[in-house]
Amino acid sequence: MPRVRPRRLRATPALRRAVSETRLHPSDLVLPIFVREGVDEPVAISSMPGVVQHTLDSVRGAVNEAAAAGIGGVMLFGVPEVRDAVGSGATDPDGILNLATRVVADEVGDALVVQTDLCLDEFTDHGHCGVLDAIGRVDNDATLERYREMALVQAASGSALLGLSGMMDGQVAAVREALDTSGFIDTAVLAYSAKYASAYYGPFREAVASTLQGDRRSYQLDPGNRREGLREAMIDIEEGADIVMVKPAGSYLDVLSDVAAASDVPVWAYQVSGEYAMIEAAAANGWIDRQRAVHESVVGIRRAGADTVLTYWATELAGWLNDGVVA
Repeated sequence: MPRVRPRRLRATPALRRAVSETRLHPSDLVLPIFVREGVDEPVAISSMPGVVQHTLDSVRGAVNEAAAAGIGGVMLFGVPEVRDAVGSGATDPDGILNLATRVVADEVGDALVVQTDLCLDEFTDHGHCGVLDAIGRVDNDATLERYREMALVQAASGSALLGLSGMMDGQVAAVREALDTSGFIDTAVLAYSAKYASAYYGPFREAVASTLQGDRRSYQLDPGNRREGLREAMIDIEEGADIVMVKPAGSYLDVLSDVAAASDVPVWAYQVSGEYAMIEAAAANGWIDRQRAVHESVVGIRRAGADTVLTYWATELAGWLNDGVVA
């Protein structure tokens, strides 16, 4: 007869709750939101069932619902009508992302952390995260100048947390300096530190109507590189990042765990569009229990070390947590 019986602590729901190592709370979740210019009603994203491109009006309802659910924040992405080589719309105070930021900050700025994507890919006609040089390569240092300009406009529009997702060398230091010298010392910086050149971004390309030509492997990380992800996070922390992030989440839990173990700032993870789409597709076919799979996928990301998870299920999952449907 075994003397040590770990099953004792799994015998009842009450015991399982009492010894649970990882718990989710609505405030652990951030909802990514797309706002599109030039539409009169929300536009469904076919590859992401349940997710839409919002109008400036409909986004109000979405963020109020998120606030009522008690999630931690919203990350805003803009989808402009017109794009050019340098992403001019990104630094136009009346561009779609900056307009949306003002709307959302005014609506729920006291209840949610209003966050903005600081990257040029949605605004350039070539779809890259920076400006291109004469032979078509992404020019790192010229891009940093654009990021500085974007940071100031986004901060002035009411963003409390700038999500630096472009993976340019030195981007954290450049943006932090621009913010501090212009008086935005309280605007925080979220560094997408370990952002991998992943196949899981496919549905996101539809969500932002991407015009990408080529790929982003010259600046995003090789999926096979684990140590490099940690190195990038440590560089960003040294440059002044307030939070660092690993993206995608589910296929990079080892990197997430490494970063969480080494970081002295909060560590977040982004459960990206492809991760969302796969669970939704499997659930739609009756192959998995949707609610359990959604909850388990986010618990796994938290268990690996993420303090906060960006997920398209944030509001819905928070509702389940609030209702006690999942724990």
